[in-house]
Amino acid sequence: MKLTKLLERVTYTCLRGSMDVEVTDVVNDSRKVKEGSLFLCIRGAVTDGHKYAADVVKKGASVLVVEEPVETGPDVTVIQVQDTRMAMALIAAAWYEYPAEKLKVIGVTGTKGKTTTTYMVKSILESAGYKVGLIGTIEAVIGEERIPADNTTPESVTIQEYFSRMVKAGCQVVVMEVSSQGLMLHRTAGFLFEIGIFTNIEPDHIGPAEHASFEDYLECKSRLFRQCKVGILNGDDAHLEKILEGHTCSVETYGFSERADLRAVDAHLVTRPGYLGAAYSLRGLLNFDVEIDIPGKFSVYNSLAAIAICRHFKVSEEGIKKALKEAKVKGRIEMVKVSDAFTLMIDYAHNAMALESLLGTLKEYHPHRLVCLFGCGGNRSRLRRYEMGEVSGKMADLTIITSDNPRYEKPEAIIDDIVTGIEKTDGKYIRITDRKEAIAYAIHHGEPGDIIVLAGKGHEDYQEIEGKKYPMDERVLIQEILREDAARRG
Repeated sequence: MKLTKLLERVTYTCLRGSMDVEVTDVVNDSRKVKEGSLFLCIRGAVTDGHKYAADVVKKGASVLVVEEPVETGPDVTVIQVQDTRMAMALIAAAWYEYPAEKLKVIGVTGTKGKTTTTYMVKSILESAGYKVGLIGTIEAVIGEERIPADNTTPESVTIQEYFSRMVKAGCQVVVMEVSSQGLMLHRTAGFLFEIGIFTNIEPDHIGPAEHASFEDYLECKSRLFRQCKVGILNGDDAHLEKILEGHTCSVETYGFSERADLRAVDAHLVTRPGYLGAAYSLRGLLNFDVEIDIPGKFSVYNSLAAIAICRHFKVSEEGIKKALKEAKVKGRIEMVKVSDAFTLMIDYAHNAMALESLLGTLKEYHPHRLVCLFGCGGNRSRLRRYEMGEVSGKMADLTIITSDNPRYEKPEAIIDDIVTGIEKTDGKYIRITDRKEAIAYAIHHGEPGDIIVLAGKGHEDYQEIEGKKYPMDERVLIQEILREDAARRG
């Protein structure tokens, strides 16, 4: 593609070389440079792409996009821009011929609820006959292809590549999680969202490598509403006004408040043998009764957000109700049927805040016992271990401490740290290092009315030990345990 075409939406200065260049590829990873590549010098958290200028020129890069002048040979075109990340998003969109303009893109931002909401929307729209792509924390879904995710919101070049592949696969709609980091680093620049969703915001991702302050975190989230046509927001969130500062979209709200455009009335928890859910009456822009197979008040919020989106796609009442009953998210309060006597579920909660929220939700169902099985990752904060131990000790009737991803640490040493936290409480606990044995113990000792939650792994299907990832999916482990039990009985 001609360089002039790639730069048609970019504000730039040509420092050196010819603009009449044919570009063979657009890359920001020096290892992927080939003859004729356009290389973007990105300042990352770990390294600065400007340092690789001479190296990529030797590999054949014909164009460098920079924020500051770099030393190169006379045959290389050097383009200076104010922000190479913003330029990368605009160049990537041009390289893939603006695929977002052929799709309706839905972006979901918020501290919690992004993943569940995106899967609910996908389920509802697909049941109504739309072909839907997805980009999120767990995976990207393009037709039948599922690509495991590295980041909640990928780099702009990857987003545009996915959009292009979705167009080729016949997708009409894309629903994607939009992280504050993604917005801050311009990963979603270069296109307009059809709909932007705000689920909620709590202090999170505050630190040297992420956001300097809660105010900075808020501001980054708010950018979505200057980049979408319709904004649909949780009207009950205390920070709603801040999120809407400077918005350029039309606005709708959802929640429990009388002021919300779409609201839940008479919400209540639903429990049956081996099953937890929630139900409510929908009022406002739509009026009908809803039941969802995911427990807790927050799942009511997530379903309201999903319904508010799908209203814009003219999905029928029956279509919405049926799809919400079928919507499942791998590793997010994912119920696995093992018994009519008690409920077993898998969840990704892997820090104290998430675990406290999860256990608080499950306690509202007044279980006979709340049993929490979890471990903590190695080579990560020891404080997280103490905090998770303390939360589980306070809130669960029994904690089963086991191994997660020990990485380069000894599983027993990690468990010792968790025990330090749990012993600040009166909570009962047992240590079983092998995760399969721990799950088997939980199943074999389940009592009528128990809720058992396997926390921390969620959608992960591996265990990381000494730098290697070994296959380990809790769903598979559960089925193996049930088969072994059946064989012993038979």
